[in-house]
Amino acid sequence: MKAAAFSSYGPPEVLQVMEFSDPQAGPGQVRVRVKAAGVQPFDCSIRSGWGNGFFPVSFPQILGNEFAGVIDQVGENVTGYSVGDEVLGWSLLSCYAEMVAVNVEQITAKPKNMPWEAAGVISASGQTAHTAMEELRVGPGDTVLIHAAAGGVGTFAVQVARARGATVIGTASPRNHEYLRSLGAIPVAYGEGLLERVKALAPGGIDASLDAVGGEALSVSVDLVENKERIATIVDFDRAEQLGVRSIRSQRSVARLQELVALYSRGELAVHIWKSFSLEQAAEAHREVETGHVRGKVVITVGK
Repeated sequence: MKAAAFSSYGPPEVLQVMEFSDPQAGPGQVRVRVKAAGVQPFDCSIRSGWGNGFFPVSFPQILGNEFAGVIDQVGENVTGYSVGDEVLGWSLLSCYAEMVAVNVEQITAKPKNMPWEAAGVISASGQTAHTAMEELRVGPGDTVLIHAAAGGVGTFAVQVARARGATVIGTASPRNHEYLRSLGAIPVAYGEGLLERVKALAPGGIDASLDAVGGEALSVSVDLVENKERIATIVDFDRAEQLGVRSIRSQRSVARLQELVALYSRGELAVHIWKSFSLEQAAEAHREVETGHVRGKVVITVGK
């Protein structure tokens, strides 16, 4: 099979299309012919060497942590799935590829009305956002502040919070304000004076806050949210420890993924594709993500 992989840490250009042996479905696994794979900032960090030492890779290393495709091989002891089934799911460092072998505990059925590109990008950022809203105990009547609300995780977090009955204020650059309104959030601009602008929008106070950008966002959240247990970041773990707020990492499960798919099927979750790239354009996809200006998700399309 062909896959986008890298043989040394470095800039996006180290990503090349290479040939690998076809993976085989082991016991409890299926093999999926990949149609689409999401691109995350995490992927770019691994490629650049950020995880070297505590997140080891094996060169040449394939990237990608979420996918959608069609099952073409079923391993022993697998029930509930057959060749030809359309699925979506996650698999660590293996998805920028024509095929992926994955445990059935990491996939779920793709709704017929869900486009391949959307199905390929929901499993990673979507589950991170869902984890965060659950751990922050977001519910009816809450007012939630989400930093970087137009990004991959932020886009999902806004919608999950809204589905849970919360009012959402989202920080973003002015060019993304109309986009946030379309998701049901109240937009607010980054930069100096953010604290005052949020207070003006939420005279009753902010109940919970999620940071997906880092930097001063956490400081603003600490000034706005009384209960530090309801302040979290998914990016700035060092400052979280200093400030005594929560660090959140995605807690992935089939049940969580199925909840996201159900929200999509009910029309409560939209998936926004910023740009789509071919497998051969994986380096270009990484360059796009690293601009920091992605609205929603970037996707790599693999199979025809």
